[in-house]
Amino acid sequence: MALKVTKFGGSSVSQASQFRKVKEIVEADPDRRYVVVSAPGKRCSNDSKITDLLYLLDAHRQYHVDASNVYKLIRDRFVEIRDTLGLKQPIEKELDTMYASLSSMSEMEIVSRGEYFCAKLMAEYLGFPFVDAADVIRINHDKSIDWEATRARLKAIMNEHDHFVFPGFYGTAANGKIMVFSRGGGDVTGAILANIMEADIYENWTDVSGFLMADPRIVRNPQPITHITYSELRELSYMGASVLHEDAVFPAQENNIPIHILNTNRPQDAGTIIQETSLVPRKYPITGLAGKPGFLSIYIYKKHMSNEVGYMRKVLSVLERYNVSIEHIPSGIDSFTVLVNGAEVEDSLYEILHEIKRQVAPDEIKVQDHIALVSTVGKSMSHQPGNAGRLFEALGREHINIVMIAQDSNEINITVGVSEKDLSRTIEVIYNEFVVD
Repeated sequence: MALKVTKFGGSSVSQASQFRKVKEIVEADPDRRYVVVSAPGKRCSNDSKITDLLYLLDAHRQYHVDASNVYKLIRDRFVEIRDTLGLKQPIEKELDTMYASLSSMSEMEIVSRGEYFCAKLMAEYLGFPFVDAADVIRINHDKSIDWEATRARLKAIMNEHDHFVFPGFYGTAANGKIMVFSRGGGDVTGAILANIMEADIYENWTDVSGFLMADPRIVRNPQPITHITYSELRELSYMGASVLHEDAVFPAQENNIPIHILNTNRPQDAGTIIQETSLVPRKYPITGLAGKPGFLSIYIYKKHMSNEVGYMRKVLSVLERYNVSIEHIPSGIDSFTVLVNGAEVEDSLYEILHEIKRQVAPDEIKVQDHIALVSTVGKSMSHQPGNAGRLFEALGREHINIVMIAQDSNEINITVGVSEKDLSRTIEVIYNEFVVD
């Protein structure tokens, strides 16, 4: 028997009808014995996620504003799920106790209750034991996982239960207080369990059938990605093509556990399998592409720069002091360009430029803003000569000006910088070059 950790996102548990789909999915495969759930998400476009309502509840608490209307929305959502499914969980009592205790609760504890109450209801509905993440997941103050403590607690739980429902998103610190991950952290919880349990597969059920080769808002009916490596996923996710919380990759990758992205509303779809090695042949030389606007470049020129030891380091240290992350550094003999996120220097750009001039006295310094980055990703590219040439030739034919080029040393990623106004067209051109027959 295989061991599967199965995680259901907020859209998969948003209401009673979604709970029924979850039950059908779990009961369809006896290997799905360990279930992780998020807090209920939106039921429709103008609805609210339970976690958002809990953050709002906490804001009312902090500013001493009456929160009864917000609390009623939260309470009604859970009670409606309970009553529609005919469950017996006396959830009103715990919810009312929480509301009465708001003044003594931390923000993290309040916002974690969406997953907590959802898991309680799901456990009864599936007939599984409920295991509280607060009793298992140990989180250090820097938000990293205390793997030793978490492993010991989870192994003990597994000795007691061969199946359970587990709330995602939170754990406890060494002092016993609730701590939460960043939004979407339920994905991370599932990956932690999969790692420690040495699962055969980690299923992540959401409201899309896996990853697509390009943004469907830009490319009409893009091809699905059936298989992708962890490293390819990281490259695409960084540029915004995200279905999975990026921190969920590492615990699974460490034990080479495949992550299977699946659609709760269309369980028959193949989805996307994420693993480092795959025997499935690739139809196209690229795996996918994604783009993101909002970047800015600082070009620095200095005669005989190559003879000045530490010149680039001095420039980068200025950006470090202003807490600015570096995206790319294309360089020449006497010049280099630092590409940064424009939002990170929005309030400090002139101070940064002044400090660079003071520190290294460049002969020329120029700033170009409104740059978009487009990453073309594919492990197959490194084995097929000429792909970079095809990409640049295709953009040239369409008169798209490239302001920056960067290629990963493993040759799985070619990133180009273009004007923001050319972002969508760049993605279309590259997609049509490599994917459309």
